[in-house]
Amino acid sequence: MKVLIVEDERKTAEYLHQGLTEQGCTVDLAFDGIDGQHMALHYDFDVIVLDVMLPGLDGFSILKSLRSVKNTPVIMLTARDGVADRVRGLQDGADDYLVKPFSFIELLARLQALTRRGRSHESTLLRVSDLHIDLIGRKAMRQGQRIDLTAKEFALLAVLARRQGEILSKTVIAELVWDMNFDSNTNVVEVAIKRLRTKIDAPFERSLLHTIRGMGYVLEDRGDVVTTD
Repeated sequence: MKVLIVEDERKTAEYLHQGLTEQGCTVDLAFDGIDGQHMALHYDFDVIVLDVMLPGLDGFSILKSLRSVKNTPVIMLTARDGVADRVRGLQDGADDYLVKPFSFIELLARLQALTRRGRSHESTLLRVSDLHIDLIGRKAMRQGQRIDLTAKEFALLAVLARRQGEILSKTVIAELVWDMNFDSNTNVVEVAIKRLRTKIDAPFERSLLHTIRGMGYVLEDRGDVVTTD
């Protein structure tokens, strides 16, 4: 899940960033309305967490601009508990509303509900040969054996599984799993792929995660025996 948080209270924004990252989300932050509007309009996110009171441009203005071109799900945050504010946000196109202070667990549940609604056509259970991936339960199994993955490893596997059979470059993987400003000169992708391969391929007879030299990586069943490439 790729999330944009537009929140000028840095402590709140960083808390949400940490919590969502630990859940395997890719999170971008904007601390004012101008940057928030630019990112919301020019980049694609699964959901946006949008504060109402922002310097430069308020949340209602950002929401109106966004709704003129995109239907990205939006949860609005506000310190004001007035019914009029909630009604205005919903009428302007917000999908949900939370009043500060709020529970992180509740926010996470609402984010997951919105992204499920937006992907209602997409199965939450993916299968690549004998590898089964539960996107909601965040579980992976192969030949009936549970595979223990970190949050980032699961996010990487989910990206590859959603596009099984498609070669994904390091740059694409980095943007989808990490963030849009990822430095492609580092070896983070290679290291993550290697660790994922040791868990989903090494204990089994056939390789599913393949390296395409000079191009990237692909998850598919070719009937190949396990290799260490």
